[in-house]
Amino acid sequence: MMNVKSVTQLTAALSVALAIAGCKEEAPSSAPAAKPPSVPVAEVIVRPVTPFVEFTGSMTAVQRVELRPRVAGYIQDVSVPEGRFVEKGHKLFLIDPRVAQAALTAATARLREAEAASLLAQAEHARAEQLFAQKIVARDRLDTATAALTTRKAQVDAANAAVDAAQLDLSFTHVTAPISGRVGQALVTEGNYVASGVTPLTTIVSIHPLHVYFDVDERTYLRSLATGRSNATPQGAQAAKVMVALLTDQTYSRPGRVDFIANTSDRGTGTVRIRAVVDNPDGHLTPGLFAKVKLETGAPQARVLISDQSIGTDQGSRYVLVVGKDDKTEYRLVELGPVVDGLRVIEKGLEPSERIVVKGLVGPGMQITPQPAAIDGSPLVPKTLGAQP
Repeated sequence: MMNVKSVTQLTAALSVALAIAGCKEEAPSSAPAAKPPSVPVAEVIVRPVTPFVEFTGSMTAVQRVELRPRVAGYIQDVSVPEGRFVEKGHKLFLIDPRVAQAALTAATARLREAEAASLLAQAEHARAEQLFAQKIVARDRLDTATAALTTRKAQVDAANAAVDAAQLDLSFTHVTAPISGRVGQALVTEGNYVASGVTPLTTIVSIHPLHVYFDVDERTYLRSLATGRSNATPQGAQAAKVMVALLTDQTYSRPGRVDFIANTSDRGTGTVRIRAVVDNPDGHLTPGLFAKVKLETGAPQARVLISDQSIGTDQGSRYVLVVGKDDKTEYRLVELGPVVDGLRVIEKGLEPSERIVVKGLVGPGMQITPQPAAIDGSPLVPKTLGAQP
């Protein structure tokens, strides 16, 4: 058991401790209140945006030629620049021309023979006319001379045609590019025999411009394309515009126009085949590639755009944090549209001039200190006098 002296000392110590605690409770607090977190905030962008729908299509050449020989013979020379661009008329193959040259020489000789026979027939016809006029010969002699002259003239015409055909055959031994475009692989080599119109030699495809084929759903067709092909539409009416990009491109940089709409709809897929024309002066595009197609479906309209990094996900819904006048965040559901030039179109949920939280660990209903920033989150640095833009 504790003695009286120990109890007295313990009571005194407790009294001192309670007095000190009471003094601390009564002392006023001098610590400053915590400052709201600094968060990047930007005003939404309002910009005219042309409504569009995206599709996937494929590119094809406007012109494609599978080159075959027009005359038979042995290949004497191959000068195909495989995989490169060739102009119309560029020499690609040479078929042994000696047979065609001999045929041309023979046809020319037959022409001279026919012309000589025709001259003799003309002279005989002239004499027969004189003798008949003098009543020295009968009428049948003049008729015979007239028929012979007509026959000889026909033989001259036939000989001329044979010479022309032989000249064509000789020219066909020089196989040239019938169109300008990119030539493919040479399918025959020197020394091989080729049959007229049978043996494939190579292929050539045009590369400027190109066709882009894609399938449009019925809703898009009825809303944006059907009115442009009615019977009352003028012949020179403006075609629907498209923008084309490769599958690896980030933006659409190649403009085009619709120049063909199929006359029937595919009942199996519920789509309509569309063809657009896109320029390819640099030759970067090539037939056979897949392409992304952006079809314009209306006139430009003012739309609200923000960065995707400002959009949050809540159980499948999309939302943003709107900053009110009192710098307090507000939870706002939004309906997303397409991406235009790297920014997301907001169909519903935001109004022009509203401010949103660009990024940061912030929740709804929080008080913040707005930090001016661009819509992509980069800080806005004010320009100083004399600074270069």
